[in-house]
Amino acid sequence: MKLPSMKAAAAILMLLLLIAIVPIGIAAQWGGGAGFSIPDWELKWETSGICDPAAAAEAPDSEWVQVDMHSGRPAAPAEASAAWLRFPLPVTGERNPALLINKVTGHSLKAYVDHKLIYESQNLMNDDERKVLIPLSGTEGHSWLYLWNSGGGRSFGIDGEITAGNYGKLLAFYVKQNLPDMVIGAAFLFVGAALMGCLLFLKLDFFKGGFFLVLVIVSFGVLFISYSPFLPVILRIPDHWTQTCFDLALFTLLPSFTIYFEQIFGAGKYRLITKLRNFQLGYSLFCLVFLIVNTLLSYRLDELYRIATVDFLGLMMMAQFIYLLYVTLYAAFKGNRDAVIFSTGFSIFALLSLTELILYYANNSYHLQWWKWGVIVFVASLILILGRRFAGNHEQVLEYSRDLEKFNDDLQRSEKMEIISELAASVAHEVRNPLQVTRGFLQILGERSDQKEKEYLQMAMEELDRASLIITDFLTFAKPGMDTLDRFEVAEELRHVSGVLVPLAHLQGGTIELNLQNGLQVLGSTSKFKQAFINLIKNAIESLEEEGRITVAAWRSGEHIIISVRDNGEGMKMSELAHLGEPYYSNKKKGTGLGLMVTFRIIEAMNGSIQFQSKKGEGTEVIVKLPSAANK
Repeated sequence: MKLPSMKAAAAILMLLLLIAIVPIGIAAQWGGGAGFSIPDWELKWETSGICDPAAAAEAPDSEWVQVDMHSGRPAAPAEASAAWLRFPLPVTGERNPALLINKVTGHSLKAYVDHKLIYESQNLMNDDERKVLIPLSGTEGHSWLYLWNSGGGRSFGIDGEITAGNYGKLLAFYVKQNLPDMVIGAAFLFVGAALMGCLLFLKLDFFKGGFFLVLVIVSFGVLFISYSPFLPVILRIPDHWTQTCFDLALFTLLPSFTIYFEQIFGAGKYRLITKLRNFQLGYSLFCLVFLIVNTLLSYRLDELYRIATVDFLGLMMMAQFIYLLYVTLYAAFKGNRDAVIFSTGFSIFALLSLTELILYYANNSYHLQWWKWGVIVFVASLILILGRRFAGNHEQVLEYSRDLEKFNDDLQRSEKMEIISELAASVAHEVRNPLQVTRGFLQILGERSDQKEKEYLQMAMEELDRASLIITDFLTFAKPGMDTLDRFEVAEELRHVSGVLVPLAHLQGGTIELNLQNGLQVLGSTSKFKQAFINLIKNAIESLEEEGRITVAAWRSGEHIIISVRDNGEGMKMSELAHLGEPYYSNKKKGTGLGLMVTFRIIEAMNGSIQFQSKKGEGTEVIVKLPSAANK
């Protein structure tokens, strides 16, 4: 059974994780309640903006409008700045009664019983919809509950279901519905911290590549946690504290995301991405200063602060994401894989958000939930892009290491050849002359000796001839350059070399086959060319076993001539291939390695290249690539 690759395994694990997480969101969204619903209540619009529960209680019944929980929130008149809601206190029969209001929108919410304030919530989160849990302990025996909801010129009102029941059960139900936000936010914070810990061990270039992604992930985590109504109710954290955390995370998220985007896709056309990044940095600093001033003035600049940080910033975010999505789609169309990943994650996020917005506007009671899973997919795509960048850098380092190793091998080979070249130039001529003189005297002595002595003298002369051949190889290696450059036919010279070596191949029990194209011309020395291929074909013959076959082929490939010498002999290991061409390295018992080294130098002098491909027991192929001289 074939195991999946690491990439496939990671994708499968991510899919299983998402499959495991989705049911949590479904259970949280559609889980059952923990009490009974209040079917209707009365509503009265307030135009004075003054919260006076006594005046509201004394108002005539004609000013109160009956509202059903299924009818949705009535539209507020233009002059209304707040609303009063009232209904009889429910009889729950519980020791710790409470009310859970499903959706509250506006600036603040206050609850009164007999003109006494029992609950107050100021600065509701971003004036967006949220749940409110109101304890009713100590209200037994009273008749009516009055709720004051102000918008401060903004959208306000109560919508959806109001549930009465035991405080502990309602709190558990409340926690179940809002726990996914905390879990996702905490997971983002954990991932960001873990990634930051890993980045600390990397060099500065790698650190910068992931630091801004860490800011993006951590900002999303803080947004999830501070946006959830979990903290104000469960931990009793004031609303303005969570609001401040939310705004700080948002001010960090936007420029960090743009900087990370710029690192991946560059400055963009006309450097628009860079300009957008600089503008966001400046605007985030402006919003931060505005936040500090508004806090010091006890939130008296809320209206202007909201315009700057909600209205304008929201429009800027939409424009930014539309532009960045256009950039990534264009880059994806051009074949950028990072752009494909980014646009896929962002498209899923946008699709879920758009779908939920349509459902929300079609049904005001719909609760936005699934856009958060879109954020998860989007952040996962950003992490995947960072992982691809790290993997690419890793592959590049490995490639550099391989190139450096090859360069070192070539340098060592060059140094060895340089040493042999100097040795050949200084010694070859001095050694060759005494050898020739010695051979001449041995030949004379052989004419005057008996048969037994002649045999010994003949063996001595053969060894001298072998020594002279080695010296000749030395001289060829020392001076591989072409003394005279001629244009010659490759096929003609290879046929001549083959004719010379066919008897040797027959003695070894093999054959030589030719597959040569005509009209292949190269520039060089015919004698050196023949010497090089005699060495190659002779080596192939010596490696043959039973039913040996050598195939010599030549053809044109673009501006080059390719010559192949293939045999089905014993072949070589990879470790042996790595040492071919080195001086004094040979697989033959009496070989010196100089013949193949000379061949390398001859091919190099003809501006060509030589490559060996072999497998033990299957044979060897030598591929020589020479520049064509047909058009010269």
